[in-house]
Amino acid sequence: MIIPPTAVMRLAEFLERHAPVLVLTGAGISTASGIPDYRDHKGAWKRRQPVQHQVFLSDAEARQRYWARSLAGWPTIRNAVPNEAHHKLAELERSGTIHRIVTQNVDRLHQKAGSEGAIDLHGRADEVLCMQCGFRCSRDDFHYWCGDLNPDFTAHTAPAAPDGDADLEEDFSRFEVPDCPRCAGIMKPDVVFFGDNVPGHRVQSVREALSSSGALLVIGSSLMVYSGYRFCRMARDSGQPIALLNLGRTRADELATLKLDARISETLDALPRSVTASRLSPAG
Repeated sequence: MIIPPTAVMRLAEFLERHAPVLVLTGAGISTASGIPDYRDHKGAWKRRQPVQHQVFLSDAEARQRYWARSLAGWPTIRNAVPNEAHHKLAELERSGTIHRIVTQNVDRLHQKAGSEGAIDLHGRADEVLCMQCGFRCSRDDFHYWCGDLNPDFTAHTAPAAPDGDADLEEDFSRFEVPDCPRCAGIMKPDVVFFGDNVPGHRVQSVREALSSSGALLVIGSSLMVYSGYRFCRMARDSGQPIALLNLGRTRADELATLKLDARISETLDALPRSVTASRLSPAG
């Protein structure tokens, strides 16, 4: 797909004028890495909604479904590699054009691309923790533990979901979910499931990063979830410009100074190398 030169030019001008900027990314930046997103270009659900936090904690059958499907879904997330967009943002971060990256994704692809200090707003899918005692282990270790206990489920294949779940319907009643090896508590991915709250210290970290930035750039998010949308409202209230790079509508369209309805990787990759913040200071 050919990216209109005007889209690239307008984004480059925004970055140069307002650098250093805070970047907030969503699922749309990782689709080119093979990780699916949840919503269509209108912001509506296009797949089964993810598991709810309270349901996961209170319903043993929900945990059986999640961890059984995770045997099929987690490898897609684990094996994904950063795409051109992740690498470009890491480059812009090193140049000083980007002050900091905040991501709603749990795939850790920004870190794999070399971004330092990225804030995982919704946590990280590559770790699992006990909800009772705080015991923590790698997702891979827990994945293989589930497979050892349930060898009949390891042969299933299904399309993955962004959080390591999968689109698989089977009889999960026989699936054995491992308990915490320390206290027998409930083990859960270290991610903020729908219906849960983002930890306060992460929100505060983003607030501080935004206050030290000249503008906010949102990439690949419909912002339908308030946890990300709130930062657009904060930027608006403080008079900071907002740019949106996303295919389709977002919840913050009316707040934006600049809206680019364009493909993400191609647009970012086409930015000129001259986009740098070495001689700039925050605007506004």
